[in-house]
Amino acid sequence: MPTVGLLSPGDMGHVVGKVMVDHGLKVLTCLADRSERTRGLAAAGGIEDTSSYEALVEQVDLMVSIMVPAEAMGAATRVAEALKSTVSTLTYVDCNAIAPETVRHMADIVTAAGARFVDAGIIGGPPRKPGGTRLYASGEHAADFAVLNDYGLEVPVIGEEIGQASGLKMCYAALTKGTSAVMIELLTGAKRMGLFDSLIGELEKSQPGRLEMMQGLTNVPNRSRRWIGEMEEIAKTFGDLGLTPKIYEGAADIYRLVGGTELADETPETRDKDRTLDQLVEVVAKE
Repeated sequence: MPTVGLLSPGDMGHVVGKVMVDHGLKVLTCLADRSERTRGLAAAGGIEDTSSYEALVEQVDLMVSIMVPAEAMGAATRVAEALKSTVSTLTYVDCNAIAPETVRHMADIVTAAGARFVDAGIIGGPPRKPGGTRLYASGEHAADFAVLNDYGLEVPVIGEEIGQASGLKMCYAALTKGTSAVMIELLTGAKRMGLFDSLIGELEKSQPGRLEMMQGLTNVPNRSRRWIGEMEEIAKTFGDLGLTPKIYEGAADIYRLVGGTELADETPETRDKDRTLDQLVEVVAKE
């Protein structure tokens, strides 16, 4: 039965951690420099704090990283430095929304410190009920992570190469979050031209399914700042493949626009669940 380290117990991470705790695993983290909200989420998930990264790596078999893309490389580097000052060995699992080339560079840093490395990509929301979230894994040591299939998580192994799981995540998020960015832009444009009501009226007649999808955009603002980096990593992914990165560089700009509103300061707990699509677009259009 592995002991798991979790970086970091945020919106997604603390739910993943709770699933493991509820299935009998010991889950540890390091909350140094973390916010009071993150500390509260860790406590709610039954995730135990340690005094330092060095103390954390000494006690765990698996280190699972779930955080915003901009923080992923820094966390991996800190774990690698901690490993160099201990005699510990562990498997480091990066579950972040980063480009395959980025994750391959990360793997070099972590393995040079003596750890094994697994590339992973999360598809779905926080796993509050079975069947809705998959943590795809790839790499030579993916089986080390797939053991969590026995502890409440769904971890499909899709290949032996580092970068495959991240590549799948990039393509999936390009569709889901990329589409959301397109919808936010066109609705904002219609609002600024005074055509929002006319557009909604036409969508009700000709595109009711797409209009229903647009209603979910009210969930976007408190996530928008995290998604800037994700769109930039998707842009890098396609650019590295010889495709245009410009579509997702533009999507990053849209999330930067939304992230500049006061709505982005909300948390999942404090966001206005009664806010309408019209109200959301009204705020964004004023930026």
